[in-house]
Amino acid sequence: MRAVSSLRTSLHRDLQRGGFYPELVSRVLEVAIGGQEVVSYLVHPETSFDSREIYRHLTALVLTPTRLVGVHVDDDPERPSRALATTEAVALSRIKSVVLSHGVSDPARSDASVVDELTIAVNWGAVSRVDLEPASCPDPNCEADHGYTGAVTGEDLVIRVSAPADGQVRLDQALAFARALSAGVARSSEQ
Repeated sequence: MRAVSSLRTSLHRDLQRGGFYPELVSRVLEVAIGGQEVVSYLVHPETSFDSREIYRHLTALVLTPTRLVGVHVDDDPERPSRALATTEAVALSRIKSVVLSHGVSDPARSDASVVDELTIAVNWGAVSRVDLEPASCPDPNCEADHGYTGAVTGEDLVIRVSAPADGQVRLDQALAFARALSAGVARSSEQ
């Protein structure tokens, strides 16, 4: 594990490379980290387009010995000269699940352990998605209203990093962060 000052320096360097208000992100992260040690981090800038506009978003995640700290930064759609930076700190003991989906282009190859993309989904119960659909009946002639059926899915944080889109270095960082996060959550559940 790298020294604390080295990790903080790397984090600030990667925020500069992300290029989306790096000084703002550094300041709000430092407040949210609260002086704790940085165990691991992941900086993930995203840009999306539609026919009229460009949307920028940056997510920076920091793992401390006891918490997962995240910051999300967006341009304010109401006021273009303004940004919105939101932080959240979650105790590792509150995290219910860490789901890691590894994408591999050619799994039949002998070196199938080469991951092309990684999706990290973390659930601590703050945000849920509800998917509903009309309930059905096996009788094709039935016209009764059977209500709805559905599923509730925890979806507090989802980040997808792929080598083709984000580069191998960023994917390697995401894999290292996922390992550290999984280990931290496992340790906190044992206590």
